[in-house]
Amino acid sequence: MMRTILKNSRARLFVSVAVASAVFATLAGCGASEPAAGSKGEVNIYSARHYDADEQLYDLFEKNTGIAINRIEMKGDLLLERLKAEGTQSPADVILLVDAGNFWRAETAGLFQSVQSAKLDAAVPANLQGPKKDWFGFAKRARVIAYDPVRVKPEQVATYEQLVEPALKGKICVRPSSNVYNLSLMSSFIADWGVPKAESWAKGVVANFARQPEGADTDQLKAIAEGKCAVAIVNHYYAVRLQRSEDPAEQAVASKIALSFPDQAGAGTHVNISGGALAANAPNKANAVAFLEFLASPEAQKIFAKANDEFPILASAMDDNSKLKALAGFKEAQTPMAALGTNQPEAQKVFDRAGWK
Repeated sequence: MMRTILKNSRARLFVSVAVASAVFATLAGCGASEPAAGSKGEVNIYSARHYDADEQLYDLFEKNTGIAINRIEMKGDLLLERLKAEGTQSPADVILLVDAGNFWRAETAGLFQSVQSAKLDAAVPANLQGPKKDWFGFAKRARVIAYDPVRVKPEQVATYEQLVEPALKGKICVRPSSNVYNLSLMSSFIADWGVPKAESWAKGVVANFARQPEGADTDQLKAIAEGKCAVAIVNHYYAVRLQRSEDPAEQAVASKIALSFPDQAGAGTHVNISGGALAANAPNKANAVAFLEFLASPEAQKIFAKANDEFPILASAMDDNSKLKALAGFKEAQTPMAALGTNQPEAQKVFDRAGWK
């Protein structure tokens, strides 16, 4: 039943609003004037998530509700630009994003609307909701320190601040500063430490680079395994994914890596979100809210945990993922999610001044 259109296709990213709307209409109705027997309508999802686990979420929602899903997938920044271009004519009902920084970008662009839902209020912690109840976090990711336990002792990477120590000179790998995960991490430091200390930290990390920033988080983990560096800043689930892989090469990478959840004796480990929002001009509002509520359900939460190794907002959902459950229970930093967005412009300036490309 589910229909996927324009999935990760650069060649068609800038299809006109009229064409996009027509495609949705054609796919949804197939030219018929009445919906198919048993149909309970549709919901149009714009997603910046790129995980195979989401296929399970979509299939289960359709099975449970009879609501057909139409979806578009593309990278977060391109997705937001598309929504801005479509404006009030956008067919989007639900917007799925990763990282609070991206939610802030979309919120400030007026791409969301508030949701009144007792189910969401009960299931989603208040600190994982937008200030206007216009977005909701359904899964969490920790920005941890991965390291080679042969070359680095765990007490050397027990805090984020230790990444500037001379003992780690020439040992750190990390992705570019423009990546939203790093921007959000720096935004949290600005909120918690202030700009001067955050900038000093960034300069210290740059001085300890093993190479110029490049690649994604998995590339940093592979670089540790290959001996190109000994320490990296990554989201936890990339490491768990390698641990649970059936690919011998990925298992080999995982065997050479340990994880530190920083600042357990202090403010706690930086945590971010993956979540969803109701689009500002949603044509299928009731079905969209139903989908958002579904993402907070025990069934969906188990998929976030088991299939994608994200920490669910429902702790019991981790029971089927022993690797993930073994990492749970760490102290989380309490930096407001909103700060990860509002500090983002300053975060990029700090990185630029520090020479973190």
